[in-house]
Amino acid sequence: MKKNLYIIFILLLIGCDSSDNGWIELFNGEDLEGWHTYGKGKVYNGWTVENGILEFNPGAGTELGGNNLVSDSIFTNFELSLEWMISDKGNAGMFWAVVEDSQFEHAYLTGPEIQILDDRWTEYIEDRGENKRAGSLYSLMAPSEVVSRPANIWNHYLLRVDHKANAGLLVFNDKEVIRFPVHGPDWEAMVAKSGFAEWPAFGRSKSGRIGLQDWGNKVSFRNIKIRMLPD
Repeated sequence: MKKNLYIIFILLLIGCDSSDNGWIELFNGEDLEGWHTYGKGKVYNGWTVENGILEFNPGAGTELGGNNLVSDSIFTNFELSLEWMISDKGNAGMFWAVVEDSQFEHAYLTGPEIQILDDRWTEYIEDRGENKRAGSLYSLMAPSEVVSRPANIWNHYLLRVDHKANAGLLVFNDKEVIRFPVHGPDWEAMVAKSGFAEWPAFGRSKSGRIGLQDWGNKVSFRNIKIRMLPD
């Protein structure tokens, strides 16, 4: 009996140790602690928290793209996991390596973006291209397959950025859809072929803030967590 109890105790310990597996909550589900609006501090302008959901609702007078939410902390090598839900014909995104500096008016001038989009908005995709649909490395690389769910239904992203291995990838609803370099000649060549070539600081920093984009549409996030990878 004692032996069985000991085995159960060890299994419980293993379960507790593996349940978080190094993951840290980046959003506590209760308030905006740990986050601020890019360039504006703790003025949230449409970002609210309710029932464990972080949501942006554009209001009258809000500047399009001017209310990007960024993490207080700076990260280099990591895995980021979150769930998102977009409104009908909605457009948003998530950034990494955002450099917050007065010389850069917006987060997207430095931070690469994983696109968040209502993929049923076919006019947008036909006009802008496959490398701007949900799950794309925005304007740089299209997802290998379309796995997005309709508007107003939750989706999941797992983004891995590893400068030590010079490897980035996105798992979208349990499917790996993009894999890309995160620095060096191959990254620079990809940027040089895009509109970002005119932005000298874009994608240059290995470290920066995580960002959630306001692009004028209702968008929701939950279960945002991160874990560090070796430097």
